[in-house]
Amino acid sequence: MASGSDRNPIIIGGLPSQVPDFDPEETKEWLDSLDAAVDTRGRERARYLMLRLIERARERRVAVPEMRSTDYVNTIATKDEPFFPGNEDIERRVLNATRWNAAVMVSRAQRAGIGVGGHIATFASSASLYDVGFNHFFRGKDHGDGGDQIFFQGHASPGIYARAFLLDRLSETQLDAFRQERSKAPHGLSSYPHPRLMPDFWEFPTVSMGLGPLGAIYQARMNRYMEARGIADTSASHVWAFLGDGEMDEPESLGQLSIAAREGLDNLTFVVNCNLQRLDGPVRGNGKIIQELESQFRGAGWNVIKLVWDRSWDPLLAQDRDGLLVNKLNTTPDGQFQTYATETGAYIREHFFGGDQRLRAMVATMTDEQILHLGRGGHDHRKVYAAFQAAKQHKGQPTVVLAQTVKGWTLGPNFEGRNATHQMKKLTVDDLKGFRDRLHLPITDAQLEGGLPPYYHPGRDSEEIQYMHDRRKALGGYVPTRVVRAKPLALPEDKTYAAVRKGSGQQSIATTMAFVRLLKDLMRDKEIGKRFVLIAPDEYRTFGMDSFFPSAKIYNPLGQQYEAVDRDLLLAYKESPTGQMLHDGISEAGCTASLIAAGSAYATHGEPLIPVYVFYSMFGFQRTGDQFWQMADQLARGFVLGATAGRTTLTGEGLQHADGHSQLLASTNPGCVAYDPAFGFEIAHIVKDGLRRMYGGARPGESADVFYYLTVYNEPIQHPAEPENVDVEGILKGVHRFRAADAGAIPAQIMASGVAVPWAVEAQRILAEEWNVRADVWSATSWNELRREAVEVEEFNLLHPEEEQRVPYVTRKLSGAEGPFVAVSDWMRSVPDQISRWVPGPYSSLGADGFGFADTRGAARRWFHIDAQSIVLAVLTELAREGKVDRSVLKQAVDRYQLLDVAAADPGAAGGDA
Repeated sequence: MASGSDRNPIIIGGLPSQVPDFDPEETKEWLDSLDAAVDTRGRERARYLMLRLIERARERRVAVPEMRSTDYVNTIATKDEPFFPGNEDIERRVLNATRWNAAVMVSRAQRAGIGVGGHIATFASSASLYDVGFNHFFRGKDHGDGGDQIFFQGHASPGIYARAFLLDRLSETQLDAFRQERSKAPHGLSSYPHPRLMPDFWEFPTVSMGLGPLGAIYQARMNRYMEARGIADTSASHVWAFLGDGEMDEPESLGQLSIAAREGLDNLTFVVNCNLQRLDGPVRGNGKIIQELESQFRGAGWNVIKLVWDRSWDPLLAQDRDGLLVNKLNTTPDGQFQTYATETGAYIREHFFGGDQRLRAMVATMTDEQILHLGRGGHDHRKVYAAFQAAKQHKGQPTVVLAQTVKGWTLGPNFEGRNATHQMKKLTVDDLKGFRDRLHLPITDAQLEGGLPPYYHPGRDSEEIQYMHDRRKALGGYVPTRVVRAKPLALPEDKTYAAVRKGSGQQSIATTMAFVRLLKDLMRDKEIGKRFVLIAPDEYRTFGMDSFFPSAKIYNPLGQQYEAVDRDLLLAYKESPTGQMLHDGISEAGCTASLIAAGSAYATHGEPLIPVYVFYSMFGFQRTGDQFWQMADQLARGFVLGATAGRTTLTGEGLQHADGHSQLLASTNPGCVAYDPAFGFEIAHIVKDGLRRMYGGARPGESADVFYYLTVYNEPIQHPAEPENVDVEGILKGVHRFRAADAGAIPAQIMASGVAVPWAVEAQRILAEEWNVRADVWSATSWNELRREAVEVEEFNLLHPEEEQRVPYVTRKLSGAEGPFVAVSDWMRSVPDQISRWVPGPYSSLGADGFGFADTRGAARRWFHIDAQSIVLAVLTELAREGKVDRSVLKQAVDRYQLLDVAAADPGAAGGDA
């Protein structure tokens, strides 16, 4: 066999190594030894020797490539398993009671006249994983810190409720109110983990699959960030994320693995419940999902612990001297293992062991019943404990535990491993009897035949319940529990907002820059400055925020281990282990996960953070809207800035950057307070009020569980100084009169928001000078909030017809305004149309409906008919409809302003990316 320079370059892991062979003779000896091992002992023995050599090489710190996957057996050898400190008999009895109550709760929720359903098969498969965690690992908050953060798999919620019932945290009345949150209030239990619905119980909403793993990664990172910046001691906190193997198909589940590895988040453990099934069938019927996930996590730099088989396999694997059994495990696809979970011991003997005489001999002395109970590792408490302990002790990497289970485990032959088990919600009497017998519970046939199946509780003074309480006391209290300990913040004085309220003078700046100027002053505040968390997806320079680099610095736990290419510049890129800015790369999903983790720190760790997330508005609610819903559900707080907003302000970038609808999307989120300010003084009052509402409650728990969304623009304009007697209430509620008309005779009203207010002001001038129209200009800072308040008023009036009927704020505010109303914005018409029914007069709107495109701002606005001249035409049209001007003037206006010719429009201001 050729060696040394006679061979082609060695290829290892896809990387060529062309180091010359300085000792060909020694190389030949090693290769000959391998050949001899293969020839005399076979490939399996040679493979084993190679694996041991790789293992020893790593022990001696010899750099060798990581293997993508290992054999389909447990990572932790039996001899390496730690002592199990619990009482397995008691824990098994506890788990049996939990299993029963979880299944019965869902079955009772499916009773006649209710039929709200639920899921029982997921928890049935993962019950042991949770039980070991509850008994030995999950830290509560009673020790004064944030404890552990556990992201429970959404479909497993019945099991978490069932355990809480045994601990007297939930009552039987509450279990019977599962999924009946309003009709059984205040006892109703949410279907899945929803902190907004159960704010003292759940911490993290996880049922929108893929967001749990994403959120867990960034929660672990936020823990490190808070500790590095001296805000909270999170060193003892561990983040656990319980996930499904089917859930790992979601791109969010695996998309950010690298950041956890890159930052060495050994405070993070994923537990993937590999029951081999999705909702309707096998995850990888023709493949092996555990092996696939192992490759992906190893490749991303994670520590991987496979928990495949329970202890009943240990004697068989110990006999496997030729590797035949391991090879059979390696080559059997998941779909077949799912079938084995539903078949008899005789079937397994014939189809799994029967193909080779040596395999048949391994189980010759075993009964069919014993073969049937060769189990999966995720159901073995000792094996689970060993895996979790190894995960907690591992340093330098995040860990994933890949635990094989059976979906519907212990629920009986009609449930276990069946493709339809996820949709099965009700147990028959025969199912219940078999289930009871399997769990050895003292429940009689009469109790099962006489109506609804009963819940089981061994008694408050029983050995099982006392054991549960003792374990939770030792671990710091009950889990899950959401506690709000954060104290209200001392808010900045008015002088902090003074600079922005003065306007920009002769300088033209975008509203984005006005916000950045305000933010810089807020971050200087001695009380709250350090609590701001700046977040952006690789776009700080675009938003003019590179000025923060030298002072706030970019968070990197490793610091800056290189000389920055721009180190000689005043605004050089600067990384630091104590940096305040999160520069999450080109990942809006990652940034939003950081936003949520920071925005809920007031509850998670008792220390409020004030996240400020700035992004291209087009890539916010449209791309990560599911996460903004998650943010609202998690009661997170903070500021979200949709920069480069509007459909016509960033037109050079074209269609995919032209946001004309995020305000409409924001209106669908009940936890989002959305504004579209036009000037710096409006921004100042909105931000001040946001800080007060979210962080300045008089007592803990009084602050509002909302987040603020401000759309700001990249178009430079001159910002006026704050008017005397400024209408602060109007700014905050959604509309104020910005400029009253001072010329013209025919009254009209123009309502505009954001970047459209200057167009409205120009239209006001043209109407007065050329058409004798006296048009007031109103700044609609929030169409959404105006509508939200009006809807609340209508609901009150609907339900209280005997009381004095209330009037919406927008109606009251505009009641003295004379003339038709024309609304305009850089959004689609649906945004201002939200308030149309409550405006006290004829109302029409202009908007940028349709796709954006690349062109000048002026051309785009002329195309959408939202520029100043188009506003003039719209006002004249409404006046003509009322008979206040002759309709002939409409054609005159079209011709005079060349409104049918896009090229005739003034191109408008150029540049202004920030």
